[in-house]
Amino acid sequence: MLCAMRIYGRCLTAALALAVPMFCDAGTSTTTFPVSAVISSACSVTASALSFGAYNPTSGSPLDGTSAISVYCTVGSAYTVVLDIGTGGGAYTARTIANGANVLDYNLYTSNAHTTVWGDGTGATSTVAGSGAGLLTASTQTVYGRVSALQDKPAGTYTSTITVTVNF
Repeated sequence: MLCAMRIYGRCLTAALALAVPMFCDAGTSTTTFPVSAVISSACSVTASALSFGAYNPTSGSPLDGTSAISVYCTVGSAYTVVLDIGTGGGAYTARTIANGANVLDYNLYTSNAHTTVWGDGTGATSTVAGSGAGLLTASTQTVYGRVSALQDKPAGTYTSTITVTVNF
């Protein structure tokens, strides 16, 4: 019996020695997969109020004020800022702020020289173009407003609301 166990043990050792290379013989296999992301052009816009303050009809000087438009666009996205006429009425050549039926002439300009009317790009108006600095970084455009001098109008608060449109 001892002899049989030794033979069995040798046979088992030999069998295992032959089997080990089958279990230990490792290989590899590889593959690849694509990774992608798409960033679409996007923009948003905010604007501060333009308050001219107190207007003196007897002053020979116009009354100036400014507003800041903050444009947030995807980095490198080209955009154009358009301003409408406003709810006060008038036209791009002479916007108006209103107090009931009474109106006060004013306009909005692209620079502090007050020579180029900021509008929709039609007629004698211009738009302001820019390039996005990022959706978290504002590109600021200044709006220059001017109320014409020597307008003898009734007392009251004159208002209008301008719509800012960013085309991108």
